[in-house]
Amino acid sequence: MADLVVIAFPSEEKAEEVRQKLLGMQQNYLIELGDAVIAVKHEDGKVKLNQLMNTTATGAVSGGFWGLLIGMLFLVPVVGAAIGAGAGALSGALTDVGINDKFMKEVADVLQPGGAALFLLIRKMTADKVLEDLQGVGGTVLRTSFDHTKEQALRDALAAHHAATGGAPA
Repeated sequence: MADLVVIAFPSEEKAEEVRQKLLGMQQNYLIELGDAVIAVKHEDGKVKLNQLMNTTATGAVSGGFWGLLIGMLFLVPVVGAAIGAGAGALSGALTDVGINDKFMKEVADVLQPGGAALFLLIRKMTADKVLEDLQGVGGTVLRTSFDHTKEQALRDALAAHHAATGGAPA
């Protein structure tokens, strides 16, 4: 079972910095992420999602490959590739992998304009090491599916930054 964590940051840059830090931890097998999305609230109030993987582009590439392969069997590789790419792009656009996009936009709607939220779907993690590495990054926990003990440990790790800087937000 995966856990959901949503952390708000004052800027997209700060959220991206933390996401990159977590992806580095994933390479060291300290955490296994199912998804890591940044939602940014623009000045006009619209929320934009910055996904790790573009399913439309992935679908188009995959569909193009299979279309080309099938097209070669029927001696029309260009037509097969075009049809496959179009079908793959459509399929990718309709596919929602990981955290539900509508849910992320609803949660991110409470952010201040210019603010960002990092949505994490955590499959596994070595909690003590991950929390130690997250200490000092700042951010505010908006939602989690952790139990109360883990959630408080996360809040404490993020708040440690505020105490070290005299209460100034990250």
